[in-house]
Amino acid sequence: MAAADGRSPAVEVEVGDKTVRISNPQRVYFPARGETKLDLVNYYLSVGEGIVRALRERPCMLHRFPEGVSGEKVHQKRLPQGAPPWVQTVSVHFPRYHRDVHELCVTELASVIWAVQMSTVEFHPWNSRRADTEKPDEWRIDLDPMPECGFDTVRRVAHVAHEVLDELGATGWPKTSGGKGMHIYVRIKPEHGFKDVRRAALAFAREVERRAPDEVTTTWWRRDRDPSTLFVDYNQNARDHTIAAAYSVRGLPDARVSTPIRWDEVDDVLPEDCTIATVPERFARLGDLHAGIDDAVFDISPLLEWADRDERAGAEDPGIPE
Repeated sequence: MAAADGRSPAVEVEVGDKTVRISNPQRVYFPARGETKLDLVNYYLSVGEGIVRALRERPCMLHRFPEGVSGEKVHQKRLPQGAPPWVQTVSVHFPRYHRDVHELCVTELASVIWAVQMSTVEFHPWNSRRADTEKPDEWRIDLDPMPECGFDTVRRVAHVAHEVLDELGATGWPKTSGGKGMHIYVRIKPEHGFKDVRRAALAFAREVERRAPDEVTTTWWRRDRDPSTLFVDYNQNARDHTIAAAYSVRGLPDARVSTPIRWDEVDDVLPEDCTIATVPERFARLGDLHAGIDDAVFDISPLLEWADRDERAGAEDPGIPE
């Protein structure tokens, strides 16, 4: 029964050895099918192993929607107030603001569920871990289509990226972005700073562009891109640039999920089919398709050699936007 103010009674959820109180569990978060805050909790419980693997030990920015995804979105770096003592954090420094911020650092599923209680829908982790937040251990390939670029192009470019990764001896772990694009993650040795990882990502993006020049661009400024092309967004590897984690729900009315896929699914997957209504069954059937990512570590040295080659040939770096 709803309270006099329209709020539904709180429920308690057992997560491992923790109890998380979920306030207003029947608030509708996703209007397309009417899924609620409690539905969101149950989704993250169903993919617990996967979402914890994607977030473990990483500083994590939260996209919160206190009134559901039709309302205001709050980009939150600092851990929300009121966290229980078992929720862990990691301190990261922001030189531009001359301050340190304590961000969520997931080590167990209960922390994810507590963040959902605090109206978090999307989880955006750094590509480094708290052992050394300045040394990324994840290289992220973001296939970002322009407005007139269809998903068939995303598929074709994903195959080109896969081809280049195979030639490098790198294992790529693809997933839908939860929007209109696709992401590919590569685990790397945490031996380089953000600047070098970004240079490596740019060198890779240029190689993909060379192989698919009519469909791919590495032009940074959006106004200068052909609207029918796909941008390989290398700047997602810059410091404090984050994208939605594997298994993160997106703040869309139909509750889409950034969903790990197999390479043989690239030609058939439809982003709109991957939602909190469908991914739990998929996860139960297939398990976490990114489960082996920590065992396939790549050395980015060949990509840094490509970057040196490109720079000697006169390739310019547009720099990292503020």
